[in-house]
Amino acid sequence: MSTLSKYLQIDGVAQTFRTATGDFPALRNIDLNVTKGEFVALIGHSGCGKSTLLNLIAGLTRPTEGTLLCANKEIDGPGPERAMVFQNHSLLPWLTCFDNVYLGVERVFGNHARIDGRAKESKAQLKERTDAALAMVGLTHASHKRPGEISGGMKQRVGIARALAMEPQVLLMDEPFGALDALTRAKLQDELLAIVAATHSTVVMVTHDVDEAVLLADKIVMMTNGPAATIGEVLHVALPRPRSRVALADDAQYQTYRKAVIDFLYTRQGHIEKT
Repeated sequence: MSTLSKYLQIDGVAQTFRTATGDFPALRNIDLNVTKGEFVALIGHSGCGKSTLLNLIAGLTRPTEGTLLCANKEIDGPGPERAMVFQNHSLLPWLTCFDNVYLGVERVFGNHARIDGRAKESKAQLKERTDAALAMVGLTHASHKRPGEISGGMKQRVGIARALAMEPQVLLMDEPFGALDALTRAKLQDELLAIVAATHSTVVMVTHDVDEAVLLADKIVMMTNGPAATIGEVLHVALPRPRSRVALADDAQYQTYRKAVIDFLYTRQGHIEKT
């Protein structure tokens, strides 16, 4: 198998957390390959370890067992080649939209660039990168505003711009649209489709939304219920790109994929919340 088809490689990964009441096995036997430029959606019930797996890919935590590789290099901590977009936009409230994005750009391409083996860029180049990222998400007009002066959807756009501005090899997204209203969420999903098409980014996204997963992803990774969750099934979505939610609404193949995910989640992995 080529390097491109194993761009992100997860082999035999398990994650166990120590708690006051004993060890808690969150994940077990995770094996997954992500192709360069592929969009992968992780879906499953709450507590199935989706965010835990994403944090492992980000290097925010280390696995109890197994290995994770990105471009044939072991993931042993956070790095600029893997950028995270959280459900909470995580913006610094005292900085403008421009400065929130510039902060990440400067760290990757400015004073810290030499540490990572890259040539340091000028302030004009850093500004150009920042402006281009804000333009990509349609926020040039709001670059001077602070987070408290813009909507929730715009805040998420800034978070996406900050991640994209660092030119990551892998874009990691943890339910980035989960806290938004339905119309704003749909608009940002469509914008993300356009951005991924333009940047050819490799994306791994956590979602609870079946329609979001089918619309966006090339591959849907369905997780079994926790504890000790694992990958129950992988569904390859062969819908042609570019994709239009309006055109797909009555598409028979789209409905087949949607039904397959719903069947896995609510029939094979029927979940009763504990109260």
